Amino acid sequence: MKNLVTGAVLLVSLALAVPALSAPGQCSITGLDPFDCDVTVDGGGITFALPSGETFVFAHEADGEGLGYLIAAEPQPGRYPKELGRFAPVDGEPGCWLGDKDGTKFCAALEQ
Repeated sequence: MKNLVTGAVLLVSLALAVPALSAPGQCSITGLDPFDCDVTVDGGGITFALPSGETFVFAHEADGEGLGYLIAAEPQPGRYPKELGRFAPVDGEPGCWLGDKDGTKFCAALEQ
């Protein structure tokens, strides 16, 4: 059985972990079923690869909120990530954030 770390513990990892910490986890994002992923957590946010090869990046700013970006599977010079808008924590769903731009929701949990 997998024990997953979500919510406040994941946010504390964001605040305290200056060097990147990558660990196996469980992720989900609107439009995809939950999937196994490697979650990278550092002092600036959360990053994980989607099954399509794209990379989701959550850049933490303050109070658990931040900006979301989607990086193409094969990035090219001069090509910017797709901005997904501002994300805020979802009440009652630890480890999940909801975007204000188009309602995209993502969840990330580290295996313990």
